[in-house]
Amino acid sequence: MLSLLIKLFVKDSENTTDPKVRESYGVLCGGYGIFLNIVLFIGKYIAGVLSSSIAMTADAFNNLSDAGSSLISVVGFKLAGQKPDPQHPFGHGRIEYLSGLAVSVLIILMGYELVTDSFVKIIHPEAISFSWLAIAIMMASILVKVYMAFYCKRIGKKIDSATLLATSTDSLSDTISTTVVVITALIGKFFGLKLDGFCGLVVGLLIIWAGIKAAKETISPLLGQPPTKEFVNEIERIVLNHKEIVGIHDLIVHDYGPGRVMISLHAEVSSKADINEIHDVIDVTEVELRTILGAHAVIHMDPVEIGNPEVDELRELVKDVIKEYDESITFHDFRVVLGNTHTNLIFDVVVSFDKKETDEEIAMDIAKRVNEKNNKLFSVVNVDRDYVSNAE
Repeated sequence: MLSLLIKLFVKDSENTTDPKVRESYGVLCGGYGIFLNIVLFIGKYIAGVLSSSIAMTADAFNNLSDAGSSLISVVGFKLAGQKPDPQHPFGHGRIEYLSGLAVSVLIILMGYELVTDSFVKIIHPEAISFSWLAIAIMMASILVKVYMAFYCKRIGKKIDSATLLATSTDSLSDTISTTVVVITALIGKFFGLKLDGFCGLVVGLLIIWAGIKAAKETISPLLGQPPTKEFVNEIERIVLNHKEIVGIHDLIVHDYGPGRVMISLHAEVSSKADINEIHDVIDVTEVELRTILGAHAVIHMDPVEIGNPEVDELRELVKDVIKEYDESITFHDFRVVLGNTHTNLIFDVVVSFDKKETDEEIAMDIAKRVNEKNNKLFSVVNVDRDYVSNAE
């Protein structure tokens, strides 16, 4: 069904880097979710009335809140699809993350309400009326929610949408909670145990946990998370595919919402190369990053000395020292200033945010180790933090 709707309402459906295509996917999935959740609410509410079960009724209102969440998603996608303006030159893409966060908060609130109602039911247990029709409705709803979890995850990954992935997580938690409700009803039927309140409590806690997990997934990109390892590798492949560029460093990826990514990096080139030719290479590389990755790129040209035996020897010495100190650390911008009494080595090191030492402690330690190798070498070390080291 959804595949047919995509063919009808999403033009150029494979071009998922286009904000308008992403908006069409988001609005379609959100509208489809509203329809399915309202149908499930009606069915489960009838089941709850037939059986006088708080767990079934609460599960029904959980679906009603899911319909509200889908409505928020639709609004979020529409707002995120707006073009950049003078007040928001980088676009409105992060509104999608905010809508995903709103969905997560609604999930948590619904779980809290269910937990409090369940405590009352535990203190004052009531017998429920068993109904095979109610069980059939609940079983059908499980299948629908599995279907919703599947298509939200598939489309969410396709268009890189935190909102749809949060909705998928919520749908999966709904299948678990509804399954618990069905099992509890069957236990009450065949063993006479009044577990409705306990079941509601379990369902409520599962819903709260799903909401917290979904919130984490939407808060992370809002705060600024590292890019994926695949994205970093693709950037390196495109840039280093040009033989004039011998290395890259200071790579930073700025995420202003899906389809609105900015890249900045330093490209190392030979100091002996023709500056006009290198400038053309840098321009071409920026265009390739924009065309292939859909990201705006700014590349700083960084000349390095290549082919000088004395400089190469000192570079290898520093490389060995840093490797002994911490294999995860890399260095760049290596400069040598020769003198009569001593030689200055100037370079930057790239350190993960996981390293607990301060920048000053790291710089002093590395400089000391270099000097111990050769007491005529004095190092000026600048410490950079690695903004993509935790890419997954």
